[in-house]
Amino acid sequence: MNSQPNEARYRLGFIGAGKLGSSVIRGLARANFCPPREIIAGEPNADTRDSLQELGISVTAENPEVVEHSGIIFIAVRPAVVLPILRETAALIQEKFVISLAAGIHLKSMEEIANARFMRAMTNTPSAVCRAATALARGARTTSHDVDLARTIFTAIGIVVEVNEVQIDAVTALSGSGPAFLYSVIEALAQGGEKSGLPSDVAGTLATQTVLGAAQLASESKLSLEELRKMVVTPGGTTAAGLAAMEKHGTSEGLIAALEAATKRGREMARESL
Repeated sequence: MNSQPNEARYRLGFIGAGKLGSSVIRGLARANFCPPREIIAGEPNADTRDSLQELGISVTAENPEVVEHSGIIFIAVRPAVVLPILRETAALIQEKFVISLAAGIHLKSMEEIANARFMRAMTNTPSAVCRAATALARGARTTSHDVDLARTIFTAIGIVVEVNEVQIDAVTALSGSGPAFLYSVIEALAQGGEKSGLPSDVAGTLATQTVLGAAQLASESKLSLEELRKMVVTPGGTTAAGLAAMEKHGTSEGLIAALEAATKRGREMARESL
């Protein structure tokens, strides 16, 4: 380890490289955001460290090493351990730029522990394939330069919006949890295809590509979602029959309820961390 305190040997440092942290790292590597040697990840799981090391990044089991020698620090651990880690590294993290990827941990709670420039970024696992949906929230000490840096980083792996911290719980539900809800939708479409006579692999392939194509069209088209839906519907046709069945079974209501439940849980987690 370098003997000079707080000397940045790495451009980006990750405390935690589990499911979300490793997704962001893999996305940045895929996007060639920076040379792999400029990234270090602190992760207690040896298997995870080994898999990430194959990308050419540096890995360690020691969080202080990440903090001391990184220019920008990402906190990508379970919410319950965010504040303990900050207490452990408070002296080293002074005046650094720190981006928390954790749900439910308020900026104020982090700022009370360490004199760093904190932001929150709620992103998702599609960051691994550079298709992330990320929302940024500023902290009390965040500078305009910090915001620009965060935007640059997350734009490399997807789209970026800025929200107030009070809106982060809704973002957590929509973008953070949303992929799991959509995987359930894809799975249900595939199962429907199987019940209608398609082989399992064919149904899965078609369901996945159908969702991918529809999302891409929605992203690039200037039409509203309602207008795009109407483009597919012929009165009295197959799509109209399917939509009627979805309405009967409350499909839309179920998805809305899922988002509301996830948002509620995010707010509960935030209160539990106080």
